[in-house]
Amino acid sequence: MAVELVSTTNFTFLSGASHPEEMVERAAEMGLKAIGITDRMSLAGVVRAHVRLKEIARQEVDRKDPNITGRDVVAHAKRIRSQTRIDPSSRLEEPPPNISQPEPQPYRSLPKLLVGARLSFEDAPFDLVALATDRPAYARLCKLLTQGKQRTRKGGCILYLSDLERWGEGLAALLLTPDPLIAESPSDAPAGTSPSPFEGEGLGGGQPANSLGRWTKNLHSLHLAIAPAYDGRDAERFAARAAEARALGLPLAATADPLMHRGGRRRLADILTCIRERCTVETLGTRALPNAERRLRAPEEFARLFAGHEEALANAQEIAKACSFSLDDLAYEYPDEIVAGERPQVRLERLAEEGLDWRYPDGVPPETRALVERELALIGKLGYAPYFLTVHDVVAFARSRGILVQGRGSAANSVTCYALGITEIAPERITMVFERFVSEARNEPPDIDVDFEHERREEVIQHIYERYGRERAGLTATVIHFRSRAAIREVGRAMGLSEDVTAALSGQVWHWSREAIHDRRLREIGLDPSDPRLAQTLDLVEQIIGFPRHLSQHVGGFVITAGRLDELCPIENAAMEGRTVIEWDKDDIDALGILKVDVLALGMLTCLRKALDLLRLHEGRDLTLATIPKEDPAVYDMLCAADSLGVFQVESRAQMNFLPRMRPRNFYDLVIE
Repeated sequence: MAVELVSTTNFTFLSGASHPEEMVERAAEMGLKAIGITDRMSLAGVVRAHVRLKEIARQEVDRKDPNITGRDVVAHAKRIRSQTRIDPSSRLEEPPPNISQPEPQPYRSLPKLLVGARLSFEDAPFDLVALATDRPAYARLCKLLTQGKQRTRKGGCILYLSDLERWGEGLAALLLTPDPLIAESPSDAPAGTSPSPFEGEGLGGGQPANSLGRWTKNLHSLHLAIAPAYDGRDAERFAARAAEARALGLPLAATADPLMHRGGRRRLADILTCIRERCTVETLGTRALPNAERRLRAPEEFARLFAGHEEALANAQEIAKACSFSLDDLAYEYPDEIVAGERPQVRLERLAEEGLDWRYPDGVPPETRALVERELALIGKLGYAPYFLTVHDVVAFARSRGILVQGRGSAANSVTCYALGITEIAPERITMVFERFVSEARNEPPDIDVDFEHERREEVIQHIYERYGRERAGLTATVIHFRSRAAIREVGRAMGLSEDVTAALSGQVWHWSREAIHDRRLREIGLDPSDPRLAQTLDLVEQIIGFPRHLSQHVGGFVITAGRLDELCPIENAAMEGRTVIEWDKDDIDALGILKVDVLALGMLTCLRKALDLLRLHEGRDLTLATIPKEDPAVYDMLCAADSLGVFQVESRAQMNFLPRMRPRNFYDLVIE
């Protein structure tokens, strides 16, 4: 039995050379019993690994019994602590549909996912890998990372050993100290020795583990990591590491410390280093990997690499056994939105009734009343009343400040949203299909997109922070990936191609394309497809497409929790002042069943608000979004003439070409278009 406690994925941006999904899939193929996803100062990639293991569980159950029920699949998946859906935006490239795929092969085992992070401290010369042993330890790890990230600007994290003393309880830790064979000793040190990495930190050599400093006292366990460098001196290195462990009073724990799931990613790892260091492969020097050995290792390879140090392998297995935490243990709770003791469903029904009286002063049509009652019953059954109340309260705040607001998307199929003032589309104007918005069969949470004036949306965002607190509310992240053009530019620069060549290559692809450039197109722009450097560049471009480049903030998706958000996921400062962002993107939170509230910006609402102000000033007409005249023939005359420049959703060139042919004469025609 073998485990890998430490692995670096491509969510250690521009360092790791494999997706988290690839790491766990390869671990399953090789028969590892556990694998730790431990990116530097980050938990951004763990959900993807978790989701992939769920998918593997489903494949295995289906392979063994094609007639197995969906409930059995879920039960089996829960038993091995994984997820049930693969990331829909799959960072792994899909094979071309015309290529036949081999039959899926059985995996040797389904590894346990160990959740952790690789930490660096401002006042220490070593790294520390921290693994969460249980749910409270995971919460403290999230708080530790949040504290470090909020000390500095976006993308940074500053930690001190004193932080570990406060938040380290329950963490299984591995010390990763400098290579003992690298000559860093001062000139007056005895020959063949190197300074202890703990000197000057109150952690000097010769001290037992329980007195390594007060920062270690709450840790679940502390081991000294032993890892090969694959340079022919590992026997000497391991002996020095064992001596260091004895001097510190620490047990050893084995790791291959992989950067990639397969050795074939070595060149890509070097290119990532070039991009990170802003150099070319010719000037990379000793920063390049010396070989392709920083990869995941099979159990038999672990046994061979650590022969003579079997206790380090056994200790690693004990650490993996002690880590019982799984992302399945995360219990997300939405704020209850109880006001003055009024239960959410009761409050929602009251507000909907008041909204119907406002919308229909002459009486609510019977069919509309029936729709609302049916919707409210389903909302109550599924427990979504607090979510609707959150959106209602945000919309009410905006209206109280005179900010134009408009819900859109599938929420327009809800009479309840219309009654609450979230949307402005009356049920009699279109054919509503509430199940497109909320369905018991799909078992998916509702998604209400709400647009605000783009010049004033920040007021709404800050209101949400003030109401719930930054420890309970945060914007979701957006993972910025390498696409074809960016990949060509950055890889081409790292490979030493000229700006003219990279510009010519990037000009051959669409902005969001993930396709390779064909030889014929290369010849058309005067390039030789058989040129070795060019061919290698294009191969690396193809590999890097889909890799995460960095984290950005979502356009407006808020995650709001009843408890502390910083115990669910680390929170960092955004590039924009006054905003904080969690590390997970919308696909990650969807996979974990976490709701988000979309607070979006729309320039057209600003235009409308200014137009309404001008009408009030010059024409004396006091209109709102709800009272703007419906189905004005002059408006449709303009649309039929493609006079729609600047009009949201019908201003594109494609729409302007289609409008004169479609000739819409009412709102539903536009819905169909």
